Amino acid sequence: QVQLVESGGGLVQAGGSLRLSCAASGRTFSNNNMGWFRRVPGKEREFVAAIRWSGGINTYYADSVKGRFTISRNNARNTVYLQMNSLNPEDTAIYYCAAAPNSRNILSDWVAYPYWGQGTEVTVSS
Repeated sequence: QVQLVESGGGLVQAGGSLRLSCAASGRTFSNNNMGWFRRVPGKEREFVAAIRWSGGINTYYADSVKGRFTISRNNARNTVYLQMNSLNPEDTAIYYCAAAPNSRNILSDWVAYPYWGQGTEVTVSS
């Protein structure tokens, strides 16, 4: 089991920045691939970003956030981050952190992730 707790959401004006954090406990964090997804009420869950257990350059982004968002991880702190810059109202959503075993390859697919946090809400005003 992996327990995940997100934090860092809030209200920000368009053009602003937020950094989301996801603290993990349970199974060895460093062995897990990590992802961020978001959901707008009434819409499907949407992939945002992912980072492999090995970290570094092994990161993946949705086209809608590429160049604005950065995912990173600190295995010593069992934490994954999502730095969000140049936010716009279309980024308004509940953001979820998720963990997947390092054997999972398709990290943009939510079905790869058996472990999920409760979510943190991000609201971007125009």
